[in-house]
Amino acid sequence: MDALSKTINGFILKPQYTEYLALIKAARNGAVYGAKVRFPHALVMVFLFRSGSLKEKLNIIFKATRTHARNLAIFAVIYKSTVLLLRHAPRSGKEASYDTFLGGLLGGYIVFGRNSRSSVNQQIVTYVFARVILALAKMSVQKGGLVPVQLREQVAGQAWPMFASVSWGAVMWLFRWYPETIQPSMRSSMQYIYTNADHWNGFRDFLIHNK
Repeated sequence: MDALSKTINGFILKPQYTEYLALIKAARNGAVYGAKVRFPHALVMVFLFRSGSLKEKLNIIFKATRTHARNLAIFAVIYKSTVLLLRHAPRSGKEASYDTFLGGLLGGYIVFGRNSRSSVNQQIVTYVFARVILALAKMSVQKGGLVPVQLREQVAGQAWPMFASVSWGAVMWLFRWYPETIQPSMRSSMQYIYTNADHWNGFRDFLIHNK
């Protein structure tokens, strides 16, 4: 057993195999991270807001966790494989600035773009989109960004309050007049907080237990 372990360690620690073995490690990390993130979220949301038998609820949790873990693992492999192939393409032999964008573009389309009906995929993509917008906003007020130097401090100080207020104003307007356009899990949460607050039959479902 020690000999086998030594052989495996000797193989995976060889520098010439590092960038290829990194594909396996990326798949492993994507799957583990996806499961860690999705399982507790699905557990809470399903038992709080879903009806059905225990078996049905556990099945929903399992499917959501599997989907999240699988998709992050596949995306990681596609992304790193694309970057690896481009790095070894017949050119300078160095990583170009657009390699990562192309890797993400291809992985995003294959894994997340072709199955837009998946609520898990929608949540992942909207999460990524929100982070991209925030990052681009930060870049715009940094040195070399789009915002003029004399306005950077003022814009940086007011950007977040404006972003927060517009986001909440927009989502509440959509929830009131176009609720079908909001992502299902978010719509369910908003219904629980705001719509259900308008109805009760007595003290029990007024403060102790919601209907």
